[in-house]
Amino acid sequence: MALAILDDRSYNECMNKLDKPNKREQLLEQGVNLLLAQGYHGTGLKEILDAVKIPKGSFYQYFESKEAFGAEVVTHYIEPFIQQLTDHLNNPELDALSALQAYFAALIHDLEQGDFKGGCLLGNLMGEIGDTSELCRFSLKQAIGRYRDLLVLGLTRAQAEGSVRADKSAERMADLLLNTWQGALLRMKIEQSVMPIRACCEDLLGGYFKA
Repeated sequence: MALAILDDRSYNECMNKLDKPNKREQLLEQGVNLLLAQGYHGTGLKEILDAVKIPKGSFYQYFESKEAFGAEVVTHYIEPFIQQLTDHLNNPELDALSALQAYFAALIHDLEQGDFKGGCLLGNLMGEIGDTSELCRFSLKQAIGRYRDLLVLGLTRAQAEGSVRADKSAERMADLLLNTWQGALLRMKIEQSVMPIRACCEDLLGGYFKA
């Protein structure tokens, strides 16, 4: 099959379309990094755009506003955590409780290696703009809901396997784990220590939740 010959204008338009998803991904990645380091209000669009090397006007080809960008950064941020937790729960060599413990142990290791910086972007943004931006609040609620549902799945399986207590619902335990973890992350940042998050996992997954 013969290839169509494109003039310069058509070629540039074609390349722009191909590059668009890549630039969009780069913007979201920079958004995660900067919002973790500086917060939503402390991060200007110019910083993000300069890092990705695109003009300000081009930003609006990808996102309607900074608020819409923040909402999509939340979705982008949660995806690898969803995938990592899913991979642990799907590991045939681990029972459900061990999978949850291994997942959180890996998170603790990464946070320690990162010198306790950032914490959790979801928790940070919930405190900063969770009640001032309806668009971001909805995105945060969806992300937390997806994450919480995976924890419920793991705890439900652990109950069926007999390793987790059955007198408490998996939903209530997932909420307790999620809420305690978020609070422990805040203490981790001010204490510059993984002890709060390690205690959270040991006390719940290694103690209170066990059958």
